[in-house]
Amino acid sequence: MNRDEAIERVEEILHTVENETMPVPVRELWVYGDVALGLDPVERLDVYVTKDILLRGDDGDAAERFRKSHGVEGVGKTVRAEWAEQFPEYIRANDSGHAAPEQCLAAHLLPEDEPVHLEVCNSSFEDNVTQRLQGAIQREAYEQILDPRGVCLWAEGQRSDEALRKLRESELPFPTLPDALGMLGLDAEKTDEAAEAVESYRKRQEGATVRGDVV
Repeated sequence: MNRDEAIERVEEILHTVENETMPVPVRELWVYGDVALGLDPVERLDVYVTKDILLRGDDGDAAERFRKSHGVEGVGKTVRAEWAEQFPEYIRANDSGHAAPEQCLAAHLLPEDEPVHLEVCNSSFEDNVTQRLQGAIQREAYEQILDPRGVCLWAEGQRSDEALRKLRESELPFPTLPDALGMLGLDAEKTDEAAEAVESYRKRQEGATVRGDVV
């Protein structure tokens, strides 16, 4: 998508998070990668959401109702019953048939036919960048690295209009991906290889995609 379309999509996602009930509480919303770097066109729009985990169900009866009506377990336990009542068309389940928060968020926030990737985790963007890098180094699975060049647009119920303005006007300076990974502690001789693996992985993705992490 061209940059104007990508920024418009970011603003629509922000508006949705701010004004509509989400399947789980959302604490942070970031964008990273191409759109943060000011590129035009944006090959893929990368969005990161920090969510809270529902530790206690908000409606014990909802699980049974939605199991019967939609064949999905866990509504009112892993996702909010209030949200499911409002947006039943966005209910998504994992392979075991339980409501999957990351899939539900993606269905609610992303058009299916656009090159947008959603990362969903209970940890903040900065913490998860570090966790994913450490795991990728241990397994030598560099394609799993999370691009650290991100911009926080919304946190704890507050939008950063200044960050959004800088994003829109491409005023955010970032290093190259190899340099950014080096700053995070990746060995210098591995930074180019890791960056190439990240870019290769991204280029193989098509349409709207989602990944869920628990740290």
